[in-house]
Amino acid sequence: MTSPLDAVAQADLVRRGEASPRELVTAAIERIEATNPQINAITHRRYDQALAEADTVRGDAPFAGVPTLVKALNDSKGDPANYGSVWVARHGRVAREDAVINRRLREAGFVVVGQTSTPEFGLVSVSESRVHGVTRNPWRTDLTSGGSSGGASAAVAAGMVPVAQGGDGGGSIRMPAAFCHLVGLKPSVGRISAGPGRPDRWGHSGPAVVTRTVRDTAAVLDALSGGAPGDRGGPAPLPPGGLASMVGRDPGRLRIGVLAHAPDHAPQVVEPVREAVLDTARILERLGHKVEDAYPEPMFDPMCLKAFFDALSVTAVQTIEALIAELGEPPGPDDLDAVTRFWVRRGREITGLELADALAWQGRLRADMANWWQDFDLLLSPVFATPPKPVGWPWEEADGLQKSVNVLTFTAPFNTTGQPAIAVPAALTESGEPIGIQLAAAYGREDLLVSVAAQLEAERPWAELRPPVFAEEMPERRR
Repeated sequence: MTSPLDAVAQADLVRRGEASPRELVTAAIERIEATNPQINAITHRRYDQALAEADTVRGDAPFAGVPTLVKALNDSKGDPANYGSVWVARHGRVAREDAVINRRLREAGFVVVGQTSTPEFGLVSVSESRVHGVTRNPWRTDLTSGGSSGGASAAVAAGMVPVAQGGDGGGSIRMPAAFCHLVGLKPSVGRISAGPGRPDRWGHSGPAVVTRTVRDTAAVLDALSGGAPGDRGGPAPLPPGGLASMVGRDPGRLRIGVLAHAPDHAPQVVEPVREAVLDTARILERLGHKVEDAYPEPMFDPMCLKAFFDALSVTAVQTIEALIAELGEPPGPDDLDAVTRFWVRRGREITGLELADALAWQGRLRADMANWWQDFDLLLSPVFATPPKPVGWPWEEADGLQKSVNVLTFTAPFNTTGQPAIAVPAALTESGEPIGIQLAAAYGREDLLVSVAAQLEAERPWAELRPPVFAEEMPERRR
């Protein structure tokens, strides 16, 4: 009996004939049923369909038979598409087609065994809603797993599956990855299509995955990358051999800026997080990189988050209006969660001129940030100013909804610019709280992120660390 393997290793078992796709899927189902009651990461099970699909998966697919989970915000054909909303769930809404990323997961040989939890419409930094309930962190069940890809991250951290699909509109992959001691790479905008036909639906949001290993992140992104009809285009092609070829490859001596503090108007970086960033800087320096205190100053402009959320709130209204047209009724006064009401109200108050001003400001931000990356290769920073918050945050704090905005100081700017950024594990506190750090690169330079993240993984291996809630066993390999 062995601990769950990463996706690359599981796919290799199938290629060598040491396990069948059905065995891998059956093992994942057993792990889900063993661990989900403690963390509530799964919102929909499709076990019968998954087993049938495992029996027909293409043997030459790169991830033939590897089980995965998809986020409830990204359509999976024939499965519920309620987006964590009691209003939408009341209508029994079902997805008519796969989102592009989910179709590509299947084409790559992955078998979808279920859906994972999110907050309503993905609008807050915890995975809690009246439809999905509260998702807890496998490392400490009194803590949140983050949002909006908190169900995906909790599931991977608990060993249910090696890879789960998520999306990042302001930190929604990187934050839960950091909270759950995982790898979460937000690709350059356009690297993976956000379709079908709506690449800008969530403003700066893009789909990707959370994993336990850098090599899984790289190999899966290789399989998922590429545009689709309706996209505006994407970054430069991947390097020869793909991102997977960058794992273990020396990136050369890079110039890396270090940011370990927050602006005065944002939550301040607590000492354990600051020390995790500085310890990572020391490792990078020891590896031969040039490391210095430096960061793009526009990140600290108060307009950075204001413009971001002006644009986001309008897209929240777009989503509600589109669903009203589809469902034939508006939401009632108690149908939407508090955070959705907050964003929809804000979005309806913004004038066209104010939105235009916000978008113009974001254009200047992209130019100013790009200038900084002409002199630096990477930026090292926190993902979040603190370790994971308790479940129930921000609902139980005064002015909690506004605080849930302010915490995105280090993540949201890269959604606006479209640059790639990766969260990787950095530390566990004495009380068992995971802390991650973020590396950000110039647009299109995921290759540098993968290469340096792999260097950090070699220095402090994190994939074998197990949270208290973890499914340890897989069925024996076939002999």
